Amino acid sequence: MEDEVDRLVAAWRRERPDLDVEPLEVLSRVSRLARHLDRARRLAFAEHQLEPWEFDVLTALRRAGTPYQLSPGQLLTQTLVTSGTMTNRIDRLAKKGLVERLPDPSDRRGVLVRLTDEGRDRADQALAGLLEQERAILAELSRAQRGELAGLLRQLTAPFDNIPG
Repeated sequence: MEDEVDRLVAAWRRERPDLDVEPLEVLSRVSRLARHLDRARRLAFAEHQLEPWEFDVLTALRRAGTPYQLSPGQLLTQTLVTSGTMTNRIDRLAKKGLVERLPDPSDRRGVLVRLTDEGRDRADQALAGLLEQERAILAELSRAQRGELAGLLRQLTAPFDNIPG
């Protein structure tokens, strides 16, 4: 079975035989897959009236476990955005009734962001929709192939996940 990346690589090998274009065989496919996954994510979230960034914040709170709350700093760490961006996101989610701000009992100047019942329900429903989309993307692979692919991708992504700052 030939795909678009095979055609791209063949063209580069013809046009630039002096270059080793082997990385394109893997990373161009990862890039193309990421675009398909992004479309699937947007579709799954739109069905639950959520933007991808809203899903990211809501599910960070949901994964925290009962009482589904984190400090804004903890949310920054999990979502990889700036402080100003996170403040704006929390404001917008609070306005929609999906999160609420509470005083932090351990820091009089601090706040905690807590998932509302509505926020939890929307996050749970959107996650179920996302998993359905992702299962469809992976349907051509056996369980063993999915496990092998996950391990190989982990080898590539782990160094990026462990970079300080």
